[in-house]
Amino acid sequence: MSRELLIIVAPLIGSMIAGLFGRYIGKVMARNVTILGMTVSAVLAIIVFMEIAVGDAPEIRQEVFSWIVAGDFKVHFGILIDRITATMLIVVSGISTLIHIYSIGYMAEDPHQPRFFSYLSFFTFAMLMLVTGDNFLQLFFGWEGVGLASYLLIGFWYQKESACNAAMKAFLVNRVGDFGFALGIFAIYMIFGTLDYAEVFKMAATAQYPKTIDFIIFGASDTITVITLLLFIGAMGKSAQFILHTWLPDAMEGPTPVSALIHAATMVTAGVFMVCRTSPLFELSQTSLTVVTLVGATTALFAATVGLVQNDIKRVIAYSTCSQLGYMFFAAGVSAYSAAIFHLMTHAFFKALLFLSAGAVIHAMHHEQDMRKMGGLWKKIPITYTVMMIGTLALTGFPYLAGFFSKDAILEAAYASHTTVGMVAWVMGMTAAVLTSFYSFRLIFMTFHGKPRDQHAYDHAKEAPWSIRFPLLVLAVGAIFAGMLGAPMVHGGWFKEAIVLAPGHDAMANAHHVALWVKWLPFGAFLIGVLLAWVLYIKVTTLPKILAETYSGIYKFLLNAWYFDKLYDKLFVRPAKAIGNGFWQTGDVTIIDGYGVNGIAATCGRIAQWFRGVQTGYVYHYAFAMIIGLLVLVTVYS
Repeated sequence: MSRELLIIVAPLIGSMIAGLFGRYIGKVMARNVTILGMTVSAVLAIIVFMEIAVGDAPEIRQEVFSWIVAGDFKVHFGILIDRITATMLIVVSGISTLIHIYSIGYMAEDPHQPRFFSYLSFFTFAMLMLVTGDNFLQLFFGWEGVGLASYLLIGFWYQKESACNAAMKAFLVNRVGDFGFALGIFAIYMIFGTLDYAEVFKMAATAQYPKTIDFIIFGASDTITVITLLLFIGAMGKSAQFILHTWLPDAMEGPTPVSALIHAATMVTAGVFMVCRTSPLFELSQTSLTVVTLVGATTALFAATVGLVQNDIKRVIAYSTCSQLGYMFFAAGVSAYSAAIFHLMTHAFFKALLFLSAGAVIHAMHHEQDMRKMGGLWKKIPITYTVMMIGTLALTGFPYLAGFFSKDAILEAAYASHTTVGMVAWVMGMTAAVLTSFYSFRLIFMTFHGKPRDQHAYDHAKEAPWSIRFPLLVLAVGAIFAGMLGAPMVHGGWFKEAIVLAPGHDAMANAHHVALWVKWLPFGAFLIGVLLAWVLYIKVTTLPKILAETYSGIYKFLLNAWYFDKLYDKLFVRPAKAIGNGFWQTGDVTIIDGYGVNGIAATCGRIAQWFRGVQTGYVYHYAFAMIIGLLVLVTVYS
């Protein structure tokens, strides 16, 4: 087995051993097996990254085996590792390994650890399948695999109704996006006759395809636009973009390590990766790029506004993820794919750090997640406070930390795109940057500063065990240095042939030459957000309540996330329940049971009852019946 294949398979082996034999080998051995599998994957991923990304070795292409052969339809299981994939391997395997280690302490009291660690490793395996595939079917396999794993992990505590509902919601919302994604892959095969990346991209680049395609009610439409928009619908669902974002905040019902894995290394990053991987197609459709830009910018701003008023510590960070994913997408929309991948990488470190730090806070507060019941915790859990502050500074773009390099690169590229849609994205991104700084430090001030609001919980708060603290310290180092070390990614040649740019799409090249005020304006946004948060939550702590009461309509609008859940409940959930209830009561109970199964059975019963009444057992009754029968026969045949 090659080392490239072992990167993918090692987590699967650990998952299968823990899942199938966990009850026999015990929870300690089960979790150790999965951590060993993840460690092997992470170490090999680092070696491959150093060779391909740092050492400039050629990309790796392997055909492992023939997968599906049906007539002219042939798909093989293959491995493609270029600089994009090598970067993703570091993110997926590295972050997941740290989350596995963190879970030792966080899940120590859970009796179902083998199942949990099995699901966790399977999640990682599915994501690795997604990023290493060299064809669209293998991409789809990993795509659906992470969807399945997220369903299993979000609903891990299936005894809680809210967890089951959240898992089902994530599954159904993703089915909407995945339907469009599947149609896009069907269209690719119909147009190009293959699902292999290299062949599809080569034919697209040389215009070896019909220019229009009949698409439902729209008639003849641009072929590439139809394909890329369908693929992007899938990305919107998987990466929780505006309209298909509603599942992500509810995913917090799963254990905190699951939240960190979904938000930092797997699942939500799949959509960004897919758009960057298929840049040879997206670059051929300006319409699709415009849609990607506007949806990403809208998501960045929308999620940031909602994060302003959330009180659940994990939900604040969840909406932060949604917003940061929006940044990545509008970077891809202005053809700054390298900046999108760079921000994906740095975001993985500081977002995993923030989620796992939040888990340490929840652990210290005996599973309390409401920030209104916290306060003053920096004295009780100083290590957690320190690493969470590092994550917050990295997220908000403090100079020379991870987010400073990657998020600023996105904003500079949007400004330097010299397009109307790029400027719209820049303005929305700058606004979101102010809001990001505000809600991030609101979290810090409400959680760690001020007076304790729950004295009993505060008195018993203490640092988490080292199995939890060690991953936090490693991630903190990543949040500090990932931006510096990964800065070469924003240069156009870093990803070589993996990213294709159309003529005139030089946003990244122009970004290096923008005015100095454009480069430092995000730092001004950082300062404004911090200052506002300090005034409201440290200096004048009565002001937030006054503002919420004065502008109650806006407050409720943001608190309810723009009422999307209620809107969808009215438009889709209730009608679906009404239709289902109608089929049940009218179709099943009344027609099928009433007139069908039960009706026929009742009729047969009544007929049988009548015949049973005829069978009296008296001879003279039978003799009378024989005489009557004889008279009928004589009458008929006479």
